[in-house]
Amino acid sequence: QVHVVESGGGLVQVGGSLRLSCAASGRTESSYTMGWFRQAPKKEREFVATISWNGGYTYYAASVKGRFTISRDNAKNTVYLQMNSLKPEDTAVYYCNVSDGAHDYWGQGTQVTVSS
Repeated sequence: QVHVVESGGGLVQVGGSLRLSCAASGRTESSYTMGWFRQAPKKEREFVATISWNGGYTYYAASVKGRFTISRDNAKNTVYLQMNSLKPEDTAVYYCNVSDGAHDYWGQGTQVTVSS
């Protein structure tokens, strides 16, 4: 079992920045793919960004590309999401995903609110 905990959410003004963190514990391995999803009120959960096990491959949703940066520290079993130039439409609960290819593990989410 893998336990996933997100942190770093909060309230920020338009154009501001936040850095989310996601720590994985338990049966973790550095070979896991890690990523971020988000869910806005009354909307379905959507993909935000993902990073390969060694950080050599990253992929972003079109809506965040150029503004968000995903990174990871395998020594700490942690993935980060640096969010810059935040917009009101970025308001959502952000969830961390850890995947070994056969199983997906999710955290409880962290709220990000961008005020205009």
